[in-house]
Amino acid sequence: MGVQDERLLEAIARVPRTDFVPAERVDLADVDVPIPIPHDQVTTQPSLVARMVEALGLDGDERVLEVGTGYGWQTALLARLAGEVFSVERFADLADTARKHLAGYENVHVVVGDGSVGMAEHAPFDAILVAAAFPRVPRPLAEQLAEGGRLVQPLGPGGAEDVVLFEKRDGELERVRSVSAARFVRLHGRHAFA
Repeated sequence: MGVQDERLLEAIARVPRTDFVPAERVDLADVDVPIPIPHDQVTTQPSLVARMVEALGLDGDERVLEVGTGYGWQTALLARLAGEVFSVERFADLADTARKHLAGYENVHVVVGDGSVGMAEHAPFDAILVAAAFPRVPRPLAEQLAEGGRLVQPLGPGGAEDVVLFEKRDGELERVRSVSAARFVRLHGRHAFA
């Protein structure tokens, strides 16, 4: 799929997706497809996760905010590539499952909450990855991104998105490029869909 980041490719090789999917879906873990999880959510397919994570340009020291933990596979990749990861999941049972999957990752913090408000108490973030769709970047996330930081988010109504890379320059988010077309679940919260 054109992913070039050697550190990311090594992380993918070392973090088996089979450990981060429902037991009844393990047969799909090595297939490049989204996998259903509770609450009508899905895990993002590996090739899209790789493109989104690669777009963040992580070098190993960053503080990263992830919106949408799911079962934690993407979180585990971020943990191997960054200094510290704060991940927000709106469903408590998914967060609990992710915490179990991420046991041993000491630089990961999974919290239950509204991802559209971010985590101001831990900001600024060098990188933000949003794994749910909304037509624009929620204002709190833009505010919590550090100057020079990168943010990746699927922009759209839910089901037909353009995954976009932004960079913060002179205090403002600037669109850098489209990462991929995709289909994502909707981002819900105070600064997203109701």
